Amino acid sequence: MKTIYLSISFLLVIFFALNAQDNINFHYFSVISINGDTVNLSDYSGTKILVVNTASKCGYTKQYKDLQELYSKYKSQNFVIIGFPANNFRKQEPGTNAEIKEFCSKNYGVSFPMMAKISVKGDDIHPVYEWLTKKSENQVMDSEVAWNFQKYLIDEEGNLVDFFLSKVKPTSTKITNWIEGK
Repeated sequence: MKTIYLSISFLLVIFFALNAQDNINFHYFSVISINGDTVNLSDYSGTKILVVNTASKCGYTKQYKDLQELYSKYKSQNFVIIGFPANNFRKQEPGTNAEIKEFCSKNYGVSFPMMAKISVKGDDIHPVYEWLTKKSENQVMDSEVAWNFQKYLIDEEGNLVDFFLSKVKPTSTKITNWIEGK
């Protein structure tokens, strides 16, 4: 009887561990918006998501224009861009959340969701980026955030699909074809 009890207990532990791991996807996380509000990423369930780490004083900062263009074109088609300002690369995002928000609005008319400034690598990496960059977390691939404006694609179920380095423009056919389901 004791052996049966231990076997059942062991199977239950395995079952719950596997199910818990399956539930850890992008929608699992909550983050803080650039305005200081809590954002449950589960609110984006059913939506394709482009996640991008941003910076205001970078050679790629002009990509804000392309990001906004992409968002404006596809937002009505279950697509969203979520920006995460980060100061990990040569201190190219030194501003406060309020300063970043003003910069994005004034210079690029950004209307896609922007989150509070985080770290996208290192010892203080934000849990969302820990998930994005570690196969042991996202079950798809390992990656390293190499620079500002690296892009991650998340499908409607909250699964990591792919990532693109900074040099790939947000409006590239690789990204627009994915949005359009081609």
